[in-house]
Amino acid sequence: MSQIESANTIEAATLRSLLKNQYRAALAMLREALDQCPESLWANDGHRNSFWQVAYHTLFFTHLYLQRSEFEFRPWKDHQSAVQHEDGIAGPADPNSTLPLIPEPYTKEQVLEYWQFCNGIIDGAIDAMNLNDAASGFSWYKVSKLEHQFISLRHIQHHTGQLADRLRASVGVGTKWVHSRPA
Repeated sequence: MSQIESANTIEAATLRSLLKNQYRAALAMLREALDQCPESLWANDGHRNSFWQVAYHTLFFTHLYLQRSEFEFRPWKDHQSAVQHEDGIAGPADPNSTLPLIPEPYTKEQVLEYWQFCNGIIDGAIDAMNLNDAASGFSWYKVSKLEHQFISLRHIQHHTGQLADRLRASVGVGTKWVHSRPA
């Protein structure tokens, strides 16, 4: 019997349901920030990373980390891979590369489509995971699969908080807290 399924712990089905609910809730909060973002803020370069960059980065890693491993990841249909930093957030430039540092800006409509895609894969992705696996499935994370899912949820919330703060500071609108979002 696995650790998750033992009598003294949460049953696997319950844990999967909780993870799904929290992914949907986190993405619902991100969606509200996306919906409220005016065009004037979308590509504004007043921050190190513009709104679209943070939004795309959040969805890129949500999509990636909902996979069982880095090797199973298949980019979204409109993903721009011919760049140095595919997730939209610029890191150090490779002096030997002629590729652009980051993708061309994604439109709000494209990011909303990617949001829909990510939201739509939650159930199947969580059901396919071995939450008892001692490895995350990603070479750069030396944690269990279950802990990696908590890290992924925190990542969504971290960037959603950034975007919500920008909205409040720039246009005076807030975003609502979503505690759970069952299917």
